[in-house]
Amino acid sequence: MGEHVSAPATEVSTVDILIVGAGPAGLYAAYYAGFRGLSIAVVDSLPEPGGQISALYPEKLLHDIAGFSAVRGRDLVDALVGQAAQFAPRYFLAEQAAELEHLPAGLAVTTDAGRRIECRAVVLTGGIGTFAPRPLPAGEEFLGRGLRYFVPKLDSLAGQDVLVVGGGDSAVDWALSLEPIASSVTLVHRRAAFRAHRHSVDRMHASGARVLTDREVRRLDGRDRVERAEIAHRVTGETETVDVQAVVAALGFTADLGPIAEWGVEIKDRRIVVDSRMWTGVPGVYAAGDITEYPGKVRLIAVGFGESATAVNNAAIHIDPGADLFPGHSTDAPAA
Repeated sequence: MGEHVSAPATEVSTVDILIVGAGPAGLYAAYYAGFRGLSIAVVDSLPEPGGQISALYPEKLLHDIAGFSAVRGRDLVDALVGQAAQFAPRYFLAEQAAELEHLPAGLAVTTDAGRRIECRAVVLTGGIGTFAPRPLPAGEEFLGRGLRYFVPKLDSLAGQDVLVVGGGDSAVDWALSLEPIASSVTLVHRRAAFRAHRHSVDRMHASGARVLTDREVRRLDGRDRVERAEIAHRVTGETETVDVQAVVAALGFTADLGPIAEWGVEIKDRRIVVDSRMWTGVPGVYAAGDITEYPGKVRLIAVGFGESATAVNNAAIHIDPGADLFPGHSTDAPAA
């Protein structure tokens, strides 16, 4: 993957370009910066690269990625990490970019862990910003002991009785993905109607998953780990107890730009306004992907890839005004 740094956060790192956000746009920006001969660091508040894909739908098939009729989310992330790895980016994961300082010869970003990264340009690719799962009101004490908000690897729940909580796309996707490998899957949703795509909901009802609507999890029980869940009907108050070894809470996320909003960038509808160069208006700071806003913006991963290349190329000009904006095609580069 490149170097995943776990050295003391007080250490000062120096690179040409800092990528803030390790989602698809950020990983591609890391590759492209390396292709341009720049040294790279990547900061992300999540503990692994991949952004929303790794956190929300690693097993979901994506159908709008150029060159693939369908590609599983985690496979796309693995490919992007591998593509960037040839240029050895340094990853600072589970750390949030906090403070921006303007230096005579560049910039310095300090993370919430106290790590200082000095660089000559920054590319913001933070997607929807820093996001945190909405907690399950009952049973939070079982987090890490059967209760989880992410499922990076489906196989970790194989053969278990799984309870999925939620009614959005993520919840339904988890239920559909786990149903073939889990001992049982029960989905609990507090309403009768689902926010998820109708086709996915129909598939779930046709599957072997048990679907309980107008219900909520009242409590989780167990000794060392989750063993049971008490589920209550929101109208009648009737309760039942379900044996489970794993609970996947997919109740949505809260998201905001966090400290980046104080960096002097222009913000519109919780997005960072950029021009055609992907420049934020702050010297040396560019942005790409879902975090950006401009007239005609389309939020697709495919669009984010192009924006990342545009941002890095313009950042390269900021770093070295004598450099070419377009360095040529990768096919023109000598073979490694």
